[in-house]
Amino acid sequence: MDDAICAIKGPRHVVSRGEEAYPPALEAIADPPEKLYIIGDVKALQEGLAIVGARRATPYGTGCARRFATRAAERGIAIISGGARGCDAAAHRAALDAGVPTVVFLGGGCDAIYPRENHGLFCEVVAAGGALVSERAWAVPPLPYMFRARNRLIAGLAKATLIVEAGLPSGTFSTADEALAANRDVLVVPGSIASAQSRGANRLIYQGATPIVDDDSFNDQLFALFGIMRQESAQGAEVELPQRSAFDRVLLDALAAEPMSVEALHALAATTSRTRWHPSKTSAWASKMEAAGAVTRYPGGRIGVVL
Repeated sequence: MDDAICAIKGPRHVVSRGEEAYPPALEAIADPPEKLYIIGDVKALQEGLAIVGARRATPYGTGCARRFATRAAERGIAIISGGARGCDAAAHRAALDAGVPTVVFLGGGCDAIYPRENHGLFCEVVAAGGALVSERAWAVPPLPYMFRARNRLIAGLAKATLIVEAGLPSGTFSTADEALAANRDVLVVPGSIASAQSRGANRLIYQGATPIVDDDSFNDQLFALFGIMRQESAQGAEVELPQRSAFDRVLLDALAAEPMSVEALHALAATTSRTRWHPSKTSAWASKMEAAGAVTRYPGGRIGVVL
């Protein structure tokens, strides 16, 4: 993909410190950028929720990014992230699907997008009323140190940063550091202690970050940060998932705790079932649940739930 193809179409702005369009939240951080180069709607640069996570994300990480970005966006909260593959891209996509503007802070210039595979996503962000933003001039190529510097802008524009998956060390972990330095809240979704991709996230919780352990705890934080109550159905109760059999629930609960190989899942199913359970039934059950959107295939063939 050449540079001409990578160029993002949309209104372009250069906003300097002191101008009315410059986000007040960024004035309050250490080392505010003197200029912001923006493609899209300047008004999209409002305080919202930053959602960041691993680039080499597991389905658990991308599922959490989608889950919580959707819940925040459905309440009209802008989603802020870094446009990276994995969790960042999942959060931006969830905001777009919810019809809410999302802001992408890039490491390099807006005409030197990275990763290039997200070119289509970035075009959609601009077309939907969001914005691509950088403190670098239009064509400056992204260099490694620029991404760490970029993280202070993600954390600075947001009222809080939600970490959905992070290893040690990682750029995601550095975004949490920047949020703390800017006196912003850090929220963290815990992960398996056996997962390398969750070591940074779990360490943040150990160090005092706010754990997001379920939808209710997330709703509580949205209320504390934005004054927004939980979203309810027309009948006045939160929407519940369709009922499943007791057998299904046992297997799905186990897969929610940790992805399993087909062999391990079969062993669990065989001990749970009240009738003789053949391996072919395990494969059929997994295929049925996958078709229903309840489970997904992890790398290496393991099976886990869709969040």
